[in-house]
Amino acid sequence: MNRLVEYCSSNAHHGTEDVIRRLERERPDVETIEYGCLGNCGMCYLEPYVLVDGEIVSADDAESLYENIVQKLNEAEIDPFADLPLD
Repeated sequence: MNRLVEYCSSNAHHGTEDVIRRLERERPDVETIEYGCLGNCGMCYLEPYVLVDGEIVSADDAESLYENIVQKLNEAEIDPFADLPLD
């Protein structure tokens, strides 16, 4: 299942574009889409952020943003029902 990471081109000054390029190289399961605006202008001005499957993921800097994105992607891969007996 491909995951979707959306980002705002106006947020690139925070290093977001470098984070996206790294994701594209390291995570083939991730589809990235660049938009001119995601409608979160106040946040976009203040910090690096993206949308991961429609949910905001942000950080204080680009490296932390990458780590937060990967954490969010990995959280969703965990099956919450894996330990339940289904017999």
